[in-house]
Amino acid sequence: MTELEKLNFFTDPSLVGDPSPYYDAMRESCPVKREPHHNVMMVTGYEEAIQVLNDEETFSSCISVTGPYSGFPLPTDSDDITDLIEETRPKLPMNDQLPTMDPPQHTDHRALLMRLITPKRLKENEEFIWRLADKLLDDLLAKGSGEVISEFAAPFAMLVIADLLGVPESDHQEFIEGLNLVMKDGISIGSTQGTELKLNPMEFLYQKFGAYIEDRRANPQDDVLTGLATATFPDGTLPPVDDVLRIAANVFSAGQETTVRLVSSGLRIIAENPELQQALREDPERINNFIEETLRVESPIKGDFRLSKVPTEVGGVEVPAGTIMMLVNGAANRDPRQFSDPAEFDLDRRNARTHIAFGRGIHACPGAPLARTEARVGFERLLERTSNITISEEVHGPEGDRKFDYLPTFILRGLMTLHLDFTLAEGDAK
Repeated sequence: MTELEKLNFFTDPSLVGDPSPYYDAMRESCPVKREPHHNVMMVTGYEEAIQVLNDEETFSSCISVTGPYSGFPLPTDSDDITDLIEETRPKLPMNDQLPTMDPPQHTDHRALLMRLITPKRLKENEEFIWRLADKLLDDLLAKGSGEVISEFAAPFAMLVIADLLGVPESDHQEFIEGLNLVMKDGISIGSTQGTELKLNPMEFLYQKFGAYIEDRRANPQDDVLTGLATATFPDGTLPPVDDVLRIAANVFSAGQETTVRLVSSGLRIIAENPELQQALREDPERINNFIEETLRVESPIKGDFRLSKVPTEVGGVEVPAGTIMMLVNGAANRDPRQFSDPAEFDLDRRNARTHIAFGRGIHACPGAPLARTEARVGFERLLERTSNITISEEVHGPEGDRKFDYLPTFILRGLMTLHLDFTLAEGDAK
């Protein structure tokens, strides 16, 4: 075992800024291997990760966002823990959220979600996205510099999701303030502090969407919230209010997080590469592949977890029942067996979109099309309205000696802040 493999992936701060060397060491040793601190089986190979993600019959998602900190009473000797999972599920963190559900519960709730995120609604939402991008960029670009996560990416993602779900514009500021209070309360999924997640970290969203749904069921209107309130399960039954508000809260929170990380990572890459930046300005159609390569190289989700219900085998490695598996998206997306020169950013990489940044199988991110649209619009408008974008050396240091802070979590991969300087395009007076 190398010195890198001995590090504690879940708590070691040295692995937060750049976990790639750790990923490479684990994969080269074995793409399916137990780490020494929490007995978690790390799946760092691409094909092996695909196998687990596509096998919901063998692997449960009940600990998908908590992993070794779920509090699950792991058995010591059992060939089938399916019943134990169902007995324990109500006590597990975020057990009422879609990512932790297994079929058949997941099947019904996923279908309900897809009734909310329809092609028609996404198309209507895109019109809002273009207007919003320019509105936020007006203020940011007028200063010539700014912190693009708090001033652009975060409000952009939040307001896009709010519009998609029909949150009244008059309530937007309340959502911003309420969610800021939640974050200040110390709630963080996958914190490297090694603490268990609180049972319900989204009480604010539950309260707001619960009130919306009850009101629209009592007083239907011609709006998106009424559609949300009246959406039915596949069998035509009207879901309890609690089921609908949980779906809405999940879409609201998860959609923001992924988009913010994608946009900020992409902007850093753009600002660090003048030639790539110019290539995207000259041919905006290449932005689509730029997004896919950004997702591959800087996966917003480092990985999620599965729990083996029965004994199985992954990548030639025996996996006993009750094994916690971590599907390390960031590592699988740099597997040289799938991607040539995986550490290199290749704008024209032909198989970039085969990445698993958005997962696979029944839990593949339903908001992926929206995240791609938000990123494409944001990048396109920013590039169109500027002639040059650079990293702020005053904040992050000179080229070759940059300093960036990343989220201290083993679940998410993303910058805490990103300060950029802008030169406006000729004729852009805003």
